[in-house]
Amino acid sequence: MNKTQIGFWLANIGLLTVMVAAALPLLRVLPGSFGYIYATGAALLLIGRFLTIPGKEEPLRVRRLGRMEIWTALIFVAGAVFIFLPQGKGNDWLAFTLAGGVLTIYTSIMIPRERNKALKEKKEGKK
Repeated sequence: MNKTQIGFWLANIGLLTVMVAAALPLLRVLPGSFGYIYATGAALLLIGRFLTIPGKEEPLRVRRLGRMEIWTALIFVAGAVFIFLPQGKGNDWLAFTLAGGVLTIYTSIMIPRERNKALKEKKEGKK
């Protein structure tokens, strides 16, 4: 497996871990340790995003969306920090989780769309 595949799997496992950790307080399961699970998922996501940075051969818009994915992972990390802060025992972490989720949805839709658009333009340019 190459670096990109490892990053892809780490990012997906990290997102799933964050999702499960965010659901634990709602289900009243593991109330004391959900923060550690959330932080682990956020760290896996951040590592995965750094391993899957788009290269110079990618279109400019895809590279920008790739950097946005890194910022999204940092938003999840900020949410993990707010779980552990003494004054952050409220729902601050949840706001960061929702913001990160919205950006993740946006980038997961736009990156394939932009790659397909660039591929189509490249094929039309060769004709």
